Amino acid sequence: MGDGAEVTGGADEPGWDVDPSDEIAPVVEMAGAQLKVWREGAGLGAADFGKLIGYGEDLVRKIERGARIPRPEYLEKADRALDAGGKIAAMGKPMAEARYPKKVRELAKLEARAVELLIYSNHNIHGLLQTKDYAEALFGMRRPAYSPDQVERGVIARLARHSVFRRTPAPELSFVQEEVTLRRPIGGRMVLRGQLEHLLEVAQLRNVTVQVMPTHSEEHAGIEGGIEMLKFLDGTGVGRSDGAFTGRPVSDPKLLRILELRYGIIRAQALNASKSLAFIEQVLGET
Repeated sequence: MGDGAEVTGGADEPGWDVDPSDEIAPVVEMAGAQLKVWREGAGLGAADFGKLIGYGEDLVRKIERGARIPRPEYLEKADRALDAGGKIAAMGKPMAEARYPKKVRELAKLEARAVELLIYSNHNIHGLLQTKDYAEALFGMRRPAYSPDQVERGVIARLARHSVFRRTPAPELSFVQEEVTLRRPIGGRMVLRGQLEHLLEVAQLRNVTVQVMPTHSEEHAGIEGGIEMLKFLDGTGVGRSDGAFTGRPVSDPKLLRILELRYGIIRAQALNASKSLAFIEQVLGET
């Protein structure tokens, strides 16, 4: 994948497109307008400025009109070239947040508030537990195929959500992974090994429980699909399941109670935490 490599060509420079309907669009437009003011104040045309910092004129103009989200390295180079003393580079934080898809930003806000997360995954390792390599492989196999930029943007957004593990006070995190998710070699053998090793590391955290639902289990309350629930300090919550309420998010206490009941049974049917860790170590040894 691209890393914002320097180019001098025309319309194909890498960057993150902006959805005009996204509420973050005005923030990107404002940043672009400020960049244009700085550039024009230095007496530079778009083409000359692009050549100075190693990008094409087309990308410069797209960023300045708010159609593209500038990458951190673009802002840093612009800051140095325009002698902005860090004022342009400081836009990096809001631009980093803007590059995440709207749904991811909304989910991250909910996860930042949650005091408890309950998650059952049946197709792949859950996003909060994924390594970078595993996430890249997962996004890379989407069909219709994602562009390299879409893959990169998806991976960056997914890894940013891992900040939930660094929160203080720490939320309680409970994961139940279907056995097949531990064995399916997404990205290849070495990617899977790295993913399993990461699972074992995360499971050592005092606020994290990782359990495995073995394939040979004759009883399974999660047969209808994955479940995700987030509980908040005020007693409210939000949850969704592939096999309930048409898959839409719900916050009605009665509906949440159904999901919580189902998740509780799944946990009881899965291997306990210590047996699950031993099972993951066994699979790692076989991989």
